[in-house]
Amino acid sequence: MNHLFADTANLEEIIEANNLGAIQGVTTNPSIIAKEPRGNFDNLIYGLAEYCGSEKLSLSVEVFATEYEQIVRQASEIYEKFSGICPDLYVKIPVGFEELKAIKVCSRKGIRVNATICYSEQQLQLCASAGAKYVSLFYCRLRQHGGDVAKAIKRTKNYIKYNNLDTKLICGSIRTQQDVSDAWDLGADIVTTGLNVIKEMVVHPKTKESYDGFNKDFAAWIS
Repeated sequence: MNHLFADTANLEEIIEANNLGAIQGVTTNPSIIAKEPRGNFDNLIYGLAEYCGSEKLSLSVEVFATEYEQIVRQASEIYEKFSGICPDLYVKIPVGFEELKAIKVCSRKGIRVNATICYSEQQLQLCASAGAKYVSLFYCRLRQHGGDVAKAIKRTKNYIKYNNLDTKLICGSIRTQQDVSDAWDLGADIVTTGLNVIKEMVVHPKTKESYDGFNKDFAAWIS
């Protein structure tokens, strides 16, 4: 089953996308959070977790620590604070040497990890082997820099299946509605993107043209 997540930390955007029936989850990162009014990190995440939990949406929250011990500590704190409010909570940890160690340790502690900022199939595969439940490919950024997104997705999915890993592949860094459909078609389990792209998926100029035509014809008939 293919899922669509909203890539935002703005509660109003999350509510709008969810009211459309369009999303099954939410992803955030430090840059996305930095777009919100300056405030308390825990308070912001609490609001997102409370809404996502009540609506049965997945929520991914990224660590901002950069050293191994601090990453593990912060991931544990985030999970302990918010998983009771949002049962489908994931802690995002970027790929890297220290980070892979943290993914392994956190996963063994029962923390659901979303391994992120992956640009290659090898990074995705190592994160899956380390225990990540989600592995996130930066789809459009990889393609922009000459990478083969189709090969990265196919080989990662094959690796997960062959090794019987409990991991799903997310494609992020999605810029257009066509990217959403292409990523799903290539095998992504989940695509995460901004509200602007989700709205693009709803609208087509010929739909409006036809809709207006139907109403005009009916108005002439019923008058």
